[in-house]
Amino acid sequence: MTSARAGDWIETWLSKPRFTIYLQAANQDRELAMRLYEWNAAVSAAFHHDLCHLEVALRNAYDRALGHAATGGTHWVFQATTIFPSRWHKSANGTRYDVNETSRRLVAEAIRNATPKVKHPASPSPGKVIAELSFGFWRYLSARRHHDPLWVPYLHLAFQAGTDRRDVDKHAERLHRLRNRVAHHEPLLTLDVQGHWKDVRDLAALISPQVAAYIAANSSCARLLAARPC
Repeated sequence: MTSARAGDWIETWLSKPRFTIYLQAANQDRELAMRLYEWNAAVSAAFHHDLCHLEVALRNAYDRALGHAATGGTHWVFQATTIFPSRWHKSANGTRYDVNETSRRLVAEAIRNATPKVKHPASPSPGKVIAELSFGFWRYLSARRHHDPLWVPYLHLAFQAGTDRRDVDKHAERLHRLRNRVAHHEPLLTLDVQGHWKDVRDLAALISPQVAAYIAANSSCARLLAARPC
């Protein structure tokens, strides 16, 4: 990009506050700032690719594990009130809250979204419901509140034998934040992107070493992370 091409139209396009982040990182060199912006977009796309593979592996692994909690031949997504029953805790300010309310709500919303919009709809397939559940739903299955009621009897089955719930939760929490930044086209300049790339591989390996190897072999992350302009 020439100096003439790096004109004020960039701020009109990106907004001044957004472009300022890249200008500051590039020591006010506008052309370098644009190369950095393109790098950020490419890295975001690469992470999105890898997170897609990881999310599918994670949700299918959890689906299989939660299948052991289902009863009567009905898929677990249609038994959310049983698998995520009301469990009341007290917050620091004394307010009581149901720790499973969000999980039940998200499953109910996924069922509604997966149900055909016709006059007399049939129940959606479990697969369509699972596809409607956000990464946030799966991310919080490794939270401490699920340790005794779900992790110990069922959820640990989604991972390699001996996997510590805290390890899953550490990686899932970091990748959930990364995914949100990528989805909203935010700068990754100040993030530990090398660490996040390791999170992807480490969490995938806890599910399946073969999946982890496939993601690594087909990822652009390592090459792009090494090619940061400044």
